[in-house]
Amino acid sequence: MSWEKVGDICRTAVHQLSGHQTYSESRGHNFTLNATFDDIEASKYDGLVIPGGRAPEYLSMNESVIHLVSKFSDSVKPIASICHGQLILAAAGVVKARRCTAYPAVKPALVAAGAHWVEPETMSACVTDGNLVTAATYEGHPEFIRLFVKVLGGTITGSDRKILFICGDYMEDYEVMVPFQSLQALECQVDAVCPKKVPGDTCPTAIHDFEGDQTYSEKPGHDFTVTANFEEVDPLTYDALVIPGGRAPEYLALDEKVLALVKHFMEEGKPVASICHGQQILSAAGVLKGRQCTAYPAVKLNVVLAGATWLEPDPIHRCFTDGNLVTGAAWPGHPEFISQLMSLLGIQVSF
Repeated sequence: MSWEKVGDICRTAVHQLSGHQTYSESRGHNFTLNATFDDIEASKYDGLVIPGGRAPEYLSMNESVIHLVSKFSDSVKPIASICHGQLILAAAGVVKARRCTAYPAVKPALVAAGAHWVEPETMSACVTDGNLVTAATYEGHPEFIRLFVKVLGGTITGSDRKILFICGDYMEDYEVMVPFQSLQALECQVDAVCPKKVPGDTCPTAIHDFEGDQTYSEKPGHDFTVTANFEEVDPLTYDALVIPGGRAPEYLALDEKVLALVKHFMEEGKPVASICHGQQILSAAGVLKGRQCTAYPAVKLNVVLAGATWLEPDPIHRCFTDGNLVTGAAWPGHPEFISQLMSLLGIQVSF
């Protein structure tokens, strides 16, 4: 097998249960590799994460992959595997007599490999057995990440925070899913609201990527579930606000109730984190005057006309904090975006 190298792209898939007998699949984000497989030495890493999807079907047949997983297992280093990733664990022979779960269709392989199968009561189910953390699907990411941090020896402090997300149809998939689930993993209470929608309703999301055109391409993303009622939101009960990007902000910026909500958080000096096109809402709310911020480059006009000092996002993952305001340009900046919001909230993960 010819391994891809640093800077190469792995295509991802969007898997959803949509009322059919199995999940649907569509094209996801393009994921950029930052290391080359042949250069990896297990001894230099503290833990291993195995994503799911369809890749494990062929990776489980690759001797180099199996050898690497076995090294982590033999060293009793933390291993976290999700969904179909457990096919690789089964092939590596590391689940014998171990309690684990997975996407239900993986059950026969795990049972045949000698695992103690734990039926996932929901698709967010996770199981820990010693150094091994397994989960059923991406719906379980908050607990999956939290358990992995714990197995790595980490401790989360300052997490008694309540955070609100303003959502809308065709917000960017990563820009809502990643911060939302990350903050849940940090043990925060996180609510998502959308005008004219109630808990249990969904917002379709969009996947924005650069694929050789002059601007980003768009593909359908996951459906994101609203968790609270927009009309009943009391901003006094929340410690911070997050505004995802995508296409939703251009019409949410026309909603006076959305703008009033944003103004409250800014006037009260509560942390506000906005990414990509989310700054269209901040601009419309009139809260950027005299502030320093960045955004997706095409939103620069909105930011400058709103009286802010523009900070060039170069490289695109750059994020900035100005007082209570964190701004980012696009989803590649999530590590900085979430880290800077954590600092404002006083949340720490220590090892």
